[in-house]
Amino acid sequence: MSKAQFVQRRDGRVAALQYLFAWSMNVPKNIAEDLRVFFENMEQPREYYAFGEELIHGVIEHCADIDSHIKGLAHNWEFERIAKIDLAILRVAMCEMIHRKDIPPVVSINEAIDLSKQFSNADSKRFINGILDRLKDQLGRDARKVE
Repeated sequence: MSKAQFVQRRDGRVAALQYLFAWSMNVPKNIAEDLRVFFENMEQPREYYAFGEELIHGVIEHCADIDSHIKGLAHNWEFERIAKIDLAILRVAMCEMIHRKDIPPVVSINEAIDLSKQFSNADSKRFINGILDRLKDQLGRDARKVE
């Protein structure tokens, strides 16, 4: 993957995180219209964020399943107490890990940790890493390779 592609994917993850954070606080009546407005206000054209938009749709479509994974993996932690920004980071990473075989799970974990450093507090990276590491061990595939 080229540096430009890497940066574009990272920007897509950031856009997905930002959208899903807002979505978790206030679910819009019309997601298509809400996404149109969201991407209109972004720095790059909407097509640039295609990867991020795929993640947004994946998280929304599989949210109940992803959240049940989080509940099962967040040992000794009430789901309702998870910070909304950390929840959005976990949802994006888990969507990648479970539903995207073209991304090695360790890449999704590293990206999630980087997002937590940028958008959350210092303690979040350990919490997020712990949950995603447990999921990685349950996936039954090589964590460093694409399928």
